[in-house]
Amino acid sequence: MSFFKRIFSSEKKETLDKGLEQTKTTFFSKLTKAVAGKSKVDDEVLDNLEEVLVSSDVGVTTTLKIIKRIEERVSNDKYMGTDELNLILREEIAGLLSETKSGEETEFTIPANKKPYVIMVVGVNGVGKTTTIGKLAYQLKKSGYKVVLGAADTFRAAAIDQLQIWADRVGVPIVKQQMGSDPASVAFDTLQSAVTQNADVVIIDTAGRLHNKVNLMNELTKVKRVMQKVLDDAPHDVLLVLDGSTGQNAFEQATQFTAATEVSCLAVTKLDGTAKGGVVIGISDQFQIPVKYIGVGEGIEDLQVFNKFEFVDSFFK
Repeated sequence: MSFFKRIFSSEKKETLDKGLEQTKTTFFSKLTKAVAGKSKVDDEVLDNLEEVLVSSDVGVTTTLKIIKRIEERVSNDKYMGTDELNLILREEIAGLLSETKSGEETEFTIPANKKPYVIMVVGVNGVGKTTTIGKLAYQLKKSGYKVVLGAADTFRAAAIDQLQIWADRVGVPIVKQQMGSDPASVAFDTLQSAVTQNADVVIIDTAGRLHNKVNLMNELTKVKRVMQKVLDDAPHDVLLVLDGSTGQNAFEQATQFTAATEVSCLAVTKLDGTAKGGVVIGISDQFQIPVKYIGVGEGIEDLQVFNKFEFVDSFFK
């Protein structure tokens, strides 16, 4: 029986298990080597475990927290066998994730008291930002919400075209202008259109440039300010999309974007086909920003609401 109560559907859980397979296989291969020939958790095992966690992209800061917790348990239990290490790690990682706001929900929902609910999506080009928007729109529409997309990444014609393809695929309206248009103007038009259509959710795409943090900050601030002419509390969420397969680079992107704008939640994509899934643990802990969604496959259904209990269960299954 699972250590954690089953709260996902079996189909979603199977997708999550499959998506984390490479991360899990690589991690436990390293862990097996770390404790080879050892029966007791001693300083050498802890040193090896620290190396395993860091090399699995959990991050140095979070790794040191985990090691400290295990050291405390070892000091209380004078003889702790290496055969218990799997269970101890599982408990400590789950405990660490429980200290953040990440992963309480299991379904795609929005607050009922804010309509339309405005999500501004940020992230560098190539992380799967537009794809995440499309999949999120699909999941929200499937849950019964009326969704409108805004193509405010006006610096690349391809970004507008790609979002249009997703809008057509999902069957939701999109507001767009020509390449080179003012992003804030697109955002303004999108919110006005959403209010007119009595939409439930607005998802605004933004440019994925990071070469000049000052310009990025000014641009995002302007987009927010103009949206607030329509809805004084918009955006309700600023969703940062990170590519989980880039490992430590995802930490750097999170650092840059959280400095440039007020990020309220995270989506970590491309966790399937990578051994770097440990980055979810580190980013969730280090930035204390809720991980709201994870991408565990290429299919339209493969964006999932992040639930820390199911994630840890799949990771250690």
